[in-house]
Amino acid sequence: MLVDSHCHLNYKGLAEQQDEVLERARARGVTAMLNIATRESEWDDVLAAAEANTDVWASVGIHPHDADHHPDVDTAKLVERAAHPRVIGIGETGLDYYYDKSDRVRQQESFRRHIHASQQTGLPVIVHTRDAEVDTLALLGEEMGRAAFPGVIHCFTASDDFAKKALDLGLYISISGIVTFRNAADLQATATWLPQDRLLIETDSPFLAPVPHRGKTGEPAFVADTLAFLADLRGEDRDALGTATSTNFYRLFNKAAS
Repeated sequence: MLVDSHCHLNYKGLAEQQDEVLERARARGVTAMLNIATRESEWDDVLAAAEANTDVWASVGIHPHDADHHPDVDTAKLVERAAHPRVIGIGETGLDYYYDKSDRVRQQESFRRHIHASQQTGLPVIVHTRDAEVDTLALLGEEMGRAAFPGVIHCFTASDDFAKKALDLGLYISISGIVTFRNAADLQATATWLPQDRLLIETDSPFLAPVPHRGKTGEPAFVADTLAFLADLRGEDRDALGTATSTNFYRLFNKAAS
């Protein structure tokens, strides 16, 4: 039993062959996939895939890259769309100071709106953070102090200190195919000690195809390769870790479990 906790089935490279992509994932034991939205124009397509497939779920959100282009996507709009029975998460959202494709203040404003939607709905917020550890932790901590909310740091590549503080806030951490890369020694070191009961795995497909698929279009089936590498790295049984990460997914995204 495997779950891909973060993929983009509507992106180029997967959308053109979505049925085949889903079948290849199922053939490798993937029993659920969370299809992530990054801009409002994607919401209907992301939801359509979830409506058509019982093993596909959806999120609604605005990526920090697109914060400048979505000033009208407020908390109320997110909450309204999150009422759909197939929407189980809010995001992805967060802060990206590496590319700075949107103004940093607007990124922060958008991030807060998503967190407020999570606080109102109880659905987990799906957090993207890159080169923004200090501000991400500060904002998460401030909002958590106002009202607790569930969430996950997706595609984790941050520092040990960030991981520990995110865990202290009650968040989960999701590991992508990056952990299999030759130059990912720091991430591999962190991945060895992350508590098993707060761990998720993902592909972020069509990006970040893990070894042995480097250079190919990523797809949910490859979560099995990331899981195998991660289990071996941690010295754990592959089936047991697969079951644990799947259980964690349904504990966090409990709307899917119900």
